Amino acid sequence: MGNILQISISCDGAIFNRCLDCFLGKAAYIRNLQENVIALETELVKLIEAKNDVMARVVNAERQPMMTRLNKVQGWLSRVDAVKAEADELIRHGSQEIEKLCLGGYCSKNCHSSYKLGKQVAKKLRDVGTLMAEGAFEVVAERAPESVADERPIEPTVVGLQSQLEQVWRCLEEKSVGIVGLYGMGGVGKTTLLTQINNKFLESPTNFNYVIWVVVSKDLRLENLQETIGEKIGLLNGGWKNRRIEQKALDIFRILKEKKFVLLLDDLWQRVDLTKVGVPLPGPQNNASKVVFTTRSEEVCGLMEAHKKFKVACLSDIDAWELFRQKVGEEALHSHPDIVELAHTVAKECGGLPLALITTGRAMACKKTPEEWTYAIEVLRTSSSQFPGLGNEVYPLLKFSYDSLPSDTIRSCLLYCSLYPEDYCISKEKLIDCWIGEGFLTERDRFVEQNQGYHILGILLHACLLEEGGDGKVKMHDVIRDMALWIVCDIEKEKENFLVYAGVGLTEAPEVKGWENVRRISLMDNQITNLSEVATCRHLLTLFLNQNKLQMIHNDFFRFMPSLKVLNLSHAELTELPVGISDLVSLQHLDLSESDISELPGELKALVNLKCLNLEWTRNLITIPRQLISNLSRLHVLRMFGASHNAFDGASEDSILFGGGALIVEELLGLKYLEVISFTLRSSHGLQSVLSSHKLRCCTRALLLQCFNDSTSLEVSALADLKQLNRLRIAECKKLEELKMDYTGEVQQFVFHSLKKVEIVNSYKLKDLTFLVFAPNLESIEVLGCVAMEEMVSVGKFAAVPEVTANLNPFAKLQYLDLVGAINLKSIYWMPLSFPLLKYLRAMNCHKLKKLPFDSNSARERNIVISGYTKWWDQLEWVDEATRNAFLPCFKTLD
Repeated sequence: MGNILQISISCDGAIFNRCLDCFLGKAAYIRNLQENVIALETELVKLIEAKNDVMARVVNAERQPMMTRLNKVQGWLSRVDAVKAEADELIRHGSQEIEKLCLGGYCSKNCHSSYKLGKQVAKKLRDVGTLMAEGAFEVVAERAPESVADERPIEPTVVGLQSQLEQVWRCLEEKSVGIVGLYGMGGVGKTTLLTQINNKFLESPTNFNYVIWVVVSKDLRLENLQETIGEKIGLLNGGWKNRRIEQKALDIFRILKEKKFVLLLDDLWQRVDLTKVGVPLPGPQNNASKVVFTTRSEEVCGLMEAHKKFKVACLSDIDAWELFRQKVGEEALHSHPDIVELAHTVAKECGGLPLALITTGRAMACKKTPEEWTYAIEVLRTSSSQFPGLGNEVYPLLKFSYDSLPSDTIRSCLLYCSLYPEDYCISKEKLIDCWIGEGFLTERDRFVEQNQGYHILGILLHACLLEEGGDGKVKMHDVIRDMALWIVCDIEKEKENFLVYAGVGLTEAPEVKGWENVRRISLMDNQITNLSEVATCRHLLTLFLNQNKLQMIHNDFFRFMPSLKVLNLSHAELTELPVGISDLVSLQHLDLSESDISELPGELKALVNLKCLNLEWTRNLITIPRQLISNLSRLHVLRMFGASHNAFDGASEDSILFGGGALIVEELLGLKYLEVISFTLRSSHGLQSVLSSHKLRCCTRALLLQCFNDSTSLEVSALADLKQLNRLRIAECKKLEELKMDYTGEVQQFVFHSLKKVEIVNSYKLKDLTFLVFAPNLESIEVLGCVAMEEMVSVGKFAAVPEVTANLNPFAKLQYLDLVGAINLKSIYWMPLSFPLLKYLRAMNCHKLKKLPFDSNSARERNIVISGYTKWWDQLEWVDEATRNAFLPCFKTLD
């Protein structure tokens, strides 16, 4: 017999019982699967019914103002939704798993899967039971705590304002800044920026108690401001609205003085007295509260005593295109290969103004042919008010700024600027001359009138209706200009009636039959060569014909213009004036500057009302007949700077241009009303004639000393007697070596207070310009071709009087320094200066200039541009490496 293997397993009762329990427990999940699935379906229905009941209570409660569901209710609802989704999935799988059961439901064809599902169903059944127990809510909603700010609607994508938003937000975090002003022209995005600031308080945690939004607008009523603020801080109940303004102010003050608040005031047109409203003035003592406001006027920023102000400018070309592209839509842009390029042109017509870009973009969204886009460009350029949305949406909004100007005079001055082409930089001086000629400014003397003109320019600049153009010029934004033309050609046509074809490429003048009732005409900046028709314009006040290739004007062209006051023929190719100019008996302003006129006709004597004659840079002018100027008895302004520049040697003896200037002086002395004169003088004798006349010393604004070949030195200190002199040019004085001045005497009496611009051109032997340190308001210096000059300011001239240099603050207002062809120049100034206002320095062909008078402070937080050749820049010696590094970003090569 074989051996028998016997295995004995011993097991105590406890282990056996645990194993049995485990087996029976798992078996129970299988055995009870069908029953539990049915129970889960039943209980889930009850849970959903309970959820619907709770939800109905929530919806009903939230219909009440300021009521919001409790967090625990919202959590329960969310959990019910999650359990329902899971239970539905289990029930679906359960029906499949039940089919696998066998042996009366005690076993399964796949015990593992049935056990697993049975366990999940049992757990979900318990979860449903738990949720049913938790869903017995006594209260489902409560009054919500008021948010610090009310979210305001805004475009989903805002273009071009992000960096400015960040700037303003940083400013609000500064303790020292309590009041912030956002200013800019209408439609530029100020309200959008303020809305972004408001909504940012909802996104960013702050410790402010209230963010209050108030729309102020032109019709400022303090009680409306108080009611909006009162509603936000919980005062608007009972009869509070009926209380007196002073009482409501006390109530507002009582609450806000204990709180930290932000007051956002949109669309201010004048100062809001916050104390009368009841708002505590922002500051550290008032919990560092803030006031931020928007306005179209920079002046309002001053009236509101803003600690910081930000100009909201038009969009860059890139951002403007992005905004326009969004509004037009990709479908229209790509409906034809030529449309994208045309669309860029349309966008450019909007000048970066968001309101115009949005309005124009929406109008073009359905245009899908190049012909439609080309026509749109033509409409925008010639009659923009007819373009959809501009005449009835954009221009009326901008007109609010026009209507808010303080007087009809200022409104007329603004409209006058629309006579100039798009993007044109308008000389402030010449513009004011035209305003005076039209009769807009009627003060007692020319000096006060000019100051009034600059005052009006300031108002228009602060109102963001004009923009600074640099170098004594202003610009009018394209859309503002279109708005102005809409006013003068449509809205106020009976009163104004302009005809403007400025800078549109005309080769012929428009038919004169359309000029009859027009009051102001501008055909400037075109290609018109002749005016051969005779126009009847009995109401015409201003005629701009300048900047054309004008060579001929019909002798009777001016015959039927009896009211004409302002005539501009500057930059014309005319060599002679028509004799019919004598018919302009009302003419007050005649501008022939930079024209090719060679002779002034005697017929000009008939212009008995002429007050301003501009002959500046009439380079070919040879003949001004004697007694012509002196017969213009009402002349207030005569500008002759640069006159006869190319032709003075050809002047005949019967012309006052003959000689060095003495004859001109003789003519001027008899002019009773003369107040402003700019000269070209060519001899020491002519200069002495001016300096010996008290009248001319007081009138001289600009002086060109040309070809002083009768002396090697000039007593420049004598020019300090010209108290109104703001421009001095010394040119082609080839023998002049020294500008003399007694630096050891009482130099205070030789201060050139009014001098702002100095040009020294091709005066080859001139050694220095030391006298400039006594011109405290000097803004611009140009030195061209002065080959003998080694020092611009000579320290040696102060050797005997070191105390004088100790008190000097030279070039404190200098903005432009242009040095060209000064091949021996080694020094601008002997020690470093701060040059606090310097914007531009050019050193071209100044090879020996190895040091610039700068220190590291000169470049700090500044935007100076220094241009020159790279070779010159690389050889410059600096005070230290820090200064060199500070100026490195400023350099622009001329290579």
